[in-house]
Amino acid sequence: MPDSVPTSTEELSFDAFDEIRNPPPATTEFDAVVERAMSRRRFLGGSIAFGASAFVTGTTALAPVETRAAAHAATSRLGFDAVAANSLDTVTVPDGFNWHIVTRWGDPMFSGVPEFDQATRGTGASQERAFGDNNDGMALFSHQGRTILVVNNEYANRNIMYGNRDSGLPENADDVRKGKAAHGVSIVEVSEQSGFWRVIRDSPYNRRITADTPVEITGPARGHDLMKTAFDPTGTRSLGTWNNCGNGRTPWGTYLTCEENFNGYFSSSDPDLQPAAELGRYGVGLKDWGYAWATTDERFDISKHPNEPNRAGYIVEIDPTNPTSTPKKRTALGRFKHENAEVVMAASGHVVVYLGDDERGEFLYRFVSAGTYALGGDNSDLLDSGRLYVAKFADDMRGAWVELTPAATGMASDAEIRIHTRQAASAVGATTMDRPEWVAANPHRVEAYCCLTNNKNRGRKPNAGGDATPVGGPNPRAANNYGQIVRWVPDNGDHTADGFAWDLFVTAGNPTVHHDAHAGSANVTVENTFNSPDGLGFDSKGLMWIQTDGNYSNAGDFAGQGNNQMLIADPVSGEIRRFLVGPKECEITGITFSTDRRTVFVGIQHPGEKGNSHFPDGGQSVPRSAVIAVRRDDGKPVG
Repeated sequence: MPDSVPTSTEELSFDAFDEIRNPPPATTEFDAVVERAMSRRRFLGGSIAFGASAFVTGTTALAPVETRAAAHAATSRLGFDAVAANSLDTVTVPDGFNWHIVTRWGDPMFSGVPEFDQATRGTGASQERAFGDNNDGMALFSHQGRTILVVNNEYANRNIMYGNRDSGLPENADDVRKGKAAHGVSIVEVSEQSGFWRVIRDSPYNRRITADTPVEITGPARGHDLMKTAFDPTGTRSLGTWNNCGNGRTPWGTYLTCEENFNGYFSSSDPDLQPAAELGRYGVGLKDWGYAWATTDERFDISKHPNEPNRAGYIVEIDPTNPTSTPKKRTALGRFKHENAEVVMAASGHVVVYLGDDERGEFLYRFVSAGTYALGGDNSDLLDSGRLYVAKFADDMRGAWVELTPAATGMASDAEIRIHTRQAASAVGATTMDRPEWVAANPHRVEAYCCLTNNKNRGRKPNAGGDATPVGGPNPRAANNYGQIVRWVPDNGDHTADGFAWDLFVTAGNPTVHHDAHAGSANVTVENTFNSPDGLGFDSKGLMWIQTDGNYSNAGDFAGQGNNQMLIADPVSGEIRRFLVGPKECEITGITFSTDRRTVFVGIQHPGEKGNSHFPDGGQSVPRSAVIAVRRDDGKPVG
């Protein structure tokens, strides 16, 4: 297929865009039957058993709906009545809970910035000092009596941001400036006032980090020839961070923002250019996704600056308590389409970071720091050196972390491995996964979970690197439209161990439509049916919060599932209940709790992405992504 995209790309997801530009060849070599991995035995990982829910999580053999419902734990830890699925254009929470808007796309962060203009959607200058678009991962920090909220701004809905243009696209330099400024990270101080959380304008901590913010490059790839450009001949400093998806936070009080679909912003002014295969592996080609950044900033033109894409796709560390600090790209954690960065502390003091590469057939990674954490000491460079691993899963419910070294990958150096991480993982035969998204570690047990959101190509096509995607292991269904959550328990209760046991905590599905593998696992019922688990996080009680980013048509295979939603699961019993339903055409993503646990902050991303929402302002207003606060009516802790 030619390297081109339709004139209008608004209806295309990032995955669809990548497939149009770089379609993987069809194959029939691995037509595996779904049942291969659908009849697993329960397992015990070290000294940890999965308790009464092993019938749910240790096997995905399907049971009748009545059996699933009856098999939940007799005493539930989920202290709320489930919310029914719906397709309303608002947020729905359980009885006894309430919600309010904290901040929205375009809300000023400083005095003198005009309020959001419904007609023009703002300017480049106003957007640079206002809350960014399409908020995703977030975290709350407490510092010297202040509360600082850090929020990713993943991308901009072009047909909404440029809805004042007939084309729905940027048409001049200021349009491009506005689009670049809507990406990145928004840092705001917030305060609870009369029961409502509000942004404090002009706080010294308020800050926008955008696609034009200076960033330092650190770690193994720093200064490598593949990182050098005409703008930065040293390969040590770049400009900006964009398409920031999930997040992480470190024990030393910094924020990790994760660069995901960075490829959709590069293009070529030379239509005859043949991009290097290494760029193609990441989906970089001649056309961008409609943002037109190269028209005003030539570093996004790969015909002039072919190394520039090598400087995107990393974890970026930010100190939200120091507004003059320079963000740092931590190349030691690898380069790919990062979803989030789940940081855990091993008993040895080494910092472990779990990382998913969110594309069909890509991989799950682990980083183990070379140094150890020092309480009260200087940990500022702890993510600059360490070992990077990729996961291999076997059908016998065992798995291993394979270190990516020059000897194992055939690459020349650790720097090359960190720049071409996908190729390194392919070289060691890592397990291709169903779009690894958020990873979350249980705060009360040595175990971790990863959302495998979906993969329509499973068992049908290889990934973009030509690696087979056979049905089996933690990816048990061909043409997987629903997704699943895999859980693993490190050997000997040690997150640095190379071996682990694994199972599936849940395989999402729809028992109202299907009576086979696509109905889902035993803890999926007609009351909690959902698809495409994406965001993931734990509360202080060890309950797991699941956020979805999937099909909201409420028809066909997705009948009865309604809008995207947030569910709460008990890892011990396997029980899952729907806690929240978002407005039309949104994704639910990003979660963080206030220090007193009485508020959970949640992201409502891209409401009305197809033009059918007016959330949150109603009427005929422009739909705007927002951060909301959810609380109990009685003021007791939420999580």
